[in-house]
This record gives sequence, structure tokens and C-alpha cells, in this order.
Amino acid sequence: MSADGSRGGGQSHRGRGKGSGQRPRGGAGGQGTRRDGAQGRRSPQGSGQNKRPQPQAPRPDARSVALAVMTAVRERSAYANLALPAELRRARLDARDAALATELTYGTLRAQGLLDRIIALAASRSVDEIDPPVLDLVRLGAYQLLFTRIGAHAAVDTTVEAARTEGLGRAAGFVNAVLRKIAARTTEEWIDALREAVADPIARMAIGTAHPEWIARAFAESLGSAAGELPELLAADDARPRVHLAARPGAITGEELALVTGGREGRLSPYAVHLDSGDPGSLDAVREGMAAVQDEGSQLVALAAAGAPVLGKDGGRWLDLCAGPGGKAVLLGALAEIEGASLTAVEVSEHRAGLVREATNDLPVTVHTADGRKPGLEPGFDRVLLDAPCSGLGALRRRPEARWRKTAGDVPELVSLQRALLDSALDLVRPGGVVLYATCSPHLSETVSVVREAGRRADVESLDVQEVLAGICVEPIEGLGTGPWAQLWPHRHGTDAMFMAALRRLA
Repeated sequence: MSADGSRGGGQSHRGRGKGSGQRPRGGAGGQGTRRDGAQGRRSPQGSGQNKRPQPQAPRPDARSVALAVMTAVRERSAYANLALPAELRRARLDARDAALATELTYGTLRAQGLLDRIIALAASRSVDEIDPPVLDLVRLGAYQLLFTRIGAHAAVDTTVEAARTEGLGRAAGFVNAVLRKIAARTTEEWIDALREAVADPIARMAIGTAHPEWIARAFAESLGSAAGELPELLAADDARPRVHLAARPGAITGEELALVTGGREGRLSPYAVHLDSGDPGSLDAVREGMAAVQDEGSQLVALAAAGAPVLGKDGGRWLDLCAGPGGKAVLLGALAEIEGASLTAVEVSEHRAGLVREATNDLPVTVHTADGRKPGLEPGFDRVLLDAPCSGLGALRRRPEARWRKTAGDVPELVSLQRALLDSALDLVRPGGVVLYATCSPHLSETVSVVREAGRRADVESLDVQEVLAGICVEPIEGLGTGPWAQLWPHRHGTDAMFMAALRRLA
């Protein structure tokens, strides 16, 4: 990396010492010992009054926590919603600094594509030419300048100081120059400058709401005749979501959970409670297994799988074909226990299967590690939930880094997998039984296309899942699309963009 922050052929400058161009601490040998006069012997560490005090690492603060998570996301493809809590526990920040760290982390990752466009203009170079650790710093500083009320002077100075703390001191001048140039314009002025070069209206909306253009276009296609709602949808998808809790059926009611947590009951799922802020992991109800963090839309998927009408008696054989990491399996397993049924859960990943076992260990749930396309199970299930692997475009607001990781090229392979899994689910369900197909994506290729393909089978009929939801939801639910399937939306329903369809196997 050169002194201006660009990529170079030299060694890494992460941390002081090796490869940093600085003399190692602890003497000429750099081993933390000292030479003992004319004898040239090394004295052991801590050998008396001549020992030099070792410098202490800077105490973690909100910005260093955010930077650590950004580094983990970039270098190890970590998930921010998992990496951030671990960093917060390690840093032991107070509530105010923890809230700031959360805002900086999720906000910077969510706006990354927009920030990169602005940085490229301000730096007069592509972000691909900037050393990744330096780029992370500039992104963090730019987010503070453009999307928080942190003063420009503080945002620039703390970011430049962070460059030195992180062993990137040679890039401090570059970081300072770029951030000061960004600070010279408002957020609206930068967005207007970016939009000047774009004529397509969807592409212009995508820029202003920090979405890749292909995702904004997929949303517009799914909205269909309601595509005029796209600006509202993109804005809702870019906003920080509330925490949704799911009360465990048979353990606590939604009303009771709202009372003990200080939250508000949901208006769709009878088990949903909404929290404006706070750490849900610290709640007694969550620690004791009476509740879990789960989007209200995901709760409706499990409830619909348990409530869709089957022909003939429900024999109590239920199946969750793609169960990991276990959120829906817990809700479905608790409902099965109430109904005297049992749930078989299948998960292809051994690690995720272990999570399902842990989450459902006191419920009538049996977990198998197997490929859902050929799970080796005896057919004849009354109900099958297929929450299929998908692009996850419907949960981007909860996974801020995901929108910049995915490409349109990821979708065809997922569609092929979804079709194979749905065929397997329909083979496993008994005649008269129901398969509930769901994705956390509104992409038409992953939703309507897959269901219509399955509906061509002679032994399959579609049920109106909107009627099923009408009998479940606390309040009347509208805006689910033309049916017989249902599409939830953040801007209409306050949930992730979950899609669900119900298919009944014929004799």
C-alpha cells in the first residue's frame, strides 16, 4: 500500500511491528527482552527494575468495534449480526457506546455500495485501487459524515486517529483528504451528483436507497402493477428494523411476553412481540427458552404450515425439510406438541442440524442430517414445511452486508435447488396432505415461477394461502398480492419480504 492508501505490492500494514516499517518494540531483537551490557546476554522478561513498561492496547470504543466487524465481514465472510454481538461482549461498552457501535456497523455495511460510489468520486479513483483496510476506514468515516449527527470535525479526526491506531498511519493523509472532500457536500448533494449520470428511474432510486440496481429491479417486477410503491419499499428495506420476538406456544402467550419485556404485541402473528431497541439476548424470557428472536413474517410461515387444511385426519406426522438453524422448527415443534403430533426435521449441514437439535431438545422433534432432495424418509407426512434456501433478498434489512455479496447470477442455481426440494416435499407428503413452500425472497424466479412449475404435476392442487392467513392473523391482513399465494412486504406489513404458497397432494 502506498502512502496515499492505494494498493501496492508491499507487505500488509495491519498492526505495528512486522511489515510496518517501524522498529519493533522491546529492543533490537524485537523479542521483548533486553541485552545485558557487555556480556550481550538476554535477561528474561520481568527480570527486575530495568524492565520497560509495555504499551497497553487502546481501549475498544464504538468505532473500533465497528471496524473489527467490518474486517471480519470482508476477510472471513462473517455475518454482521453474529460478529457484532461477540465484539460487543469483548469490548464491554456501556449502553450508549454499544448503541453507537451498532449504528455504525449496520449502517456502514448497509450503505456500502452508495458510500463506495461517493468515495470513488471524492478520491478520483476506483475503490478497487484502495487498500481494503484503508477503504474500510474511509467507509466508516464517510458514513458518520453523511448519515449521522456526528460533527464533521469529530468524524474526520477520529477516523484519521483510527488509521494510526490500526497501523495504517502512512495512509492517514489520504484518509483525511478524502473525508474532508466528502464533508464539503451534503448527502443529498452527493446523491444528486451520482444520479446525474443515470437516466433509468429504477437505477436512480437504487442509488438513493443504497441498493444494487438488480435488486431494485427484482423488487419492481415482483410488485407488478403496484411498482409505484417501489420508493416506499426501498426506503423501508433500507431502514433499521425493529426486533421481533416469538412467544413459544405452550410456554407463554404473546400478551404475557409483551408484559414481561415491555414490548408491543404484533398485529399479525398471535405470538409476536415488537421491541424498539435493546439486547433481546438479555431478556429472561429469551434466556429461559420461552421466547426467541424471529421475524413476524417467519412466524406466519410456521403457523400457516400448521394450520393449512388437510383432507382426512391429521395423523400427526409433520416434516420440516430444510430446518436449519431451527427458528421455524421450534415454533412448529411447539405447535405439534400441543396438537399431539411429532415433527421430523431435516438439515443438510451438520453444524446447522446441531443448532436445530439444541433449539428443540425438549420438544417432540427428531432431527436428521440429510439432503432434503433425498432424505431417505418414509413418505406419508401430513404436513411438510419447505422453507427453501434462497437469495434472502427479503431479509436484507436484517443482514446489512448481504445486498453487496449477492449477484443476479446466484439466482438460477438456487431456483434449480428449490424446484428439486419442492418435488421431494410433494413426494413425501401423503395424498390429502399439504406442503407449505416459503422463501425469504420476493424474486419471481424463486417464488411464483417455482410454485407454478410444481403445480403442473397432475397430483398437485394449489390452496389459497391467503385464506389460511386470514384465520391466523390477529388483525385483517391485506396487500398480499393476487393469490393464491401470499407475499409479505416490509413497507406494507412491517415484516421481512416472505413468500408462501400452499400445495395439496392429490390421490
